[in-house]
Amino acid sequence: MSTPAKPLTTVTRAGDSLIMPAFASAHSHAFQRALRGRTQRRQSQPGSFWSWRGLMYELVGKLSPADVFNISRFAFIELLLSGVSAVGEFHYLHHDLNGSPYDDRTLLADAVIAAAQEAGIRITLIRTAYFRGGHRKELEQAQHRFCDESVDLVLADVEKLRQTYQQEPTVRVGVAAHSIRAVPVEKVKELADYASAHDLPFHMHVAEQRQELAECLAEYGKPPVALLADRGILQESFVGIHATHLDETEILEMGRAKATVCLCRTTERDLGDGLPPTSALRQAGAKLCVGVDSHASSDAFEELRAIELDERSRTEGRVLVDEAPDLLSVGGEHGLTAIGMAGSSGDSVYLDGSDPALLDATEDSAIDAVVFAASPRAVRKVLVAGKSVVEEGRHPLYEKAAADFIGTLKKLQLA
Repeated sequence: MSTPAKPLTTVTRAGDSLIMPAFASAHSHAFQRALRGRTQRRQSQPGSFWSWRGLMYELVGKLSPADVFNISRFAFIELLLSGVSAVGEFHYLHHDLNGSPYDDRTLLADAVIAAAQEAGIRITLIRTAYFRGGHRKELEQAQHRFCDESVDLVLADVEKLRQTYQQEPTVRVGVAAHSIRAVPVEKVKELADYASAHDLPFHMHVAEQRQELAECLAEYGKPPVALLADRGILQESFVGIHATHLDETEILEMGRAKATVCLCRTTERDLGDGLPPTSALRQAGAKLCVGVDSHASSDAFEELRAIELDERSRTEGRVLVDEAPDLLSVGGEHGLTAIGMAGSSGDSVYLDGSDPALLDATEDSAIDAVVFAASPRAVRKVLVAGKSVVEEGRHPLYEKAAADFIGTLKKLQLA
């Protein structure tokens, strides 16, 4: 099979293959791949995001740098097998088990980047700031691994990472404030201004949970997105993760800024977050991209089509115009832009044209068949930066990565 000469924007047929642009997953917490299948059941009391978070914090209290590498490498290989060639890693696990910084402050960030490089996936390491447990809340034990004493320390880490990887063509660096719960708005502003001044992506969890809205109203008198707009933080480079619970004014503010919303539907479904106002955001002028978030599922096709299909359930109608071509851009081009990789990727995915989901796809229907019916089962080949990292549906490091992943789970007593 020949490599496409230029980046693809649609789905084309070449012999027995369908060729499409690779996906970009703009929001990932790779270490949380270790939780799949271990946090889905309700134990006794009704489950929620907050009960899930407690289980996630138990994992955080055990992870070593080697554990983070092994889990991340396997998670990234799984994404590649799903047709994803670029990932935005929202990285907030920074310090040692006791909450003290490592002598090398970026040790865990470097471990995640090394895992991505060994897997062969593009990565934007989004160095995430975290300062408190919430409005008038003490830090929980696990949160000490996330927290820094000042914005200056966070930005020093960003500068170090930028310098370290400036010659690496498949590595970028971004900046994030974890959430308005974890970062006071004055510090959010400092971080956003730095990102803007250095032309870096700026990401932030916003309005994922109703409790977050209540706490923000109690502290600032406004919900999160309205507060960010009031402080001049919403810009075209702003990427709001989830944005599930927005009022009409906030939706208009996101559109006015031409900001991006990163939807992570498989995780949002898993956590019971709710249904975001997708149609209204698009109509207001906001852009959309997708992310795998907690790696509850690593099916990039499902992540993408869930944007449309969940909105159809919410509105009881078919809501987007030119759904399939539109969604293909959301899954690729928009995600690359959100993680600071716009224009850098001609990555492509070859799908098995004889796969049951694609067997009857014609030239006219190929894009619809891929977006609304395909799965990772059909992925045969993935090209990243001109290099084939998946061949015949296999990754060359899969067996070793899988063995190390299972070994890590057993060590952590998660297997």
